[in-house]
Amino acid sequence: MKVILNVDVKSLGEEGDVKNVANGYARNFLLPRNLAVPYNEATVAIFEGRKAEIEARKEQKRKDSASLKEKLEAAAIELNMPAAANGKLYAAVTANVVAEALNKLGFEIERKRIEIPGSTIKSVGNFKATIKLYESQTAEVHVAVKAQTVEGSAPAETKKAEKKAEPAKEEAPAAEEKAE
Repeated sequence: MKVILNVDVKSLGEEGDVKNVANGYARNFLLPRNLAVPYNEATVAIFEGRKAEIEARKEQKRKDSASLKEKLEAAAIELNMPAAANGKLYAAVTANVVAEALNKLGFEIERKRIEIPGSTIKSVGNFKATIKLYESQTAEVHVAVKAQTVEGSAPAETKKAEKKAEPAKEEAPAAEEKAE
C-alpha cells in the first residue's frame, strides 16, 4: 500500500516521503496513529501545498545538525573508570556511559545514535565514538578513558590470602589431636 508520511518515522522515512509499505503495517500502525495518510490524488495535492514548509523544516534540521556536529567534535569526553594494573577496565564503557557523559556536557544525544568501535571499550586509552546526526551526517567525539585508582584493592587481596591460610593452620592442630 502506498502512503505519504505525516511525520518522520524512524527506519521508514521523513515527513512528505511517499513509501510503499505492507498493508497490515499501514492499516494497523501508521494510519491509526496518524503517522501516514493513504496515497491518493487528494492527499498528494495537500502535500504539494505543504512542500515548501516541509523543505524549510528539513533545511533547519540540516543546519542544526551541522552546528551540533561542530560542537560535538570540539568536545572531548574524559572518563575515569576503575581498572586493573594492566589497563583492563572492570566495567566496559558502553554507548550509555558515553551518552551520560555527553548529557553532563549539555548535549542531549540518545544512546542508540552513538556507535563505539567494537560496541564497547574495555581498556584504558583514547578512542573515537561516532554519533549519527540528521540524514547521513555523523560526528566523531574523542573519548579518553583513564584508570581510576581503586583504593583497598591490594589489601583486600592480601586479606583474602590470609583468610585462606588461617583455616589451614586451624586444621593442622585438629589433625594432630586426632592422631594422639
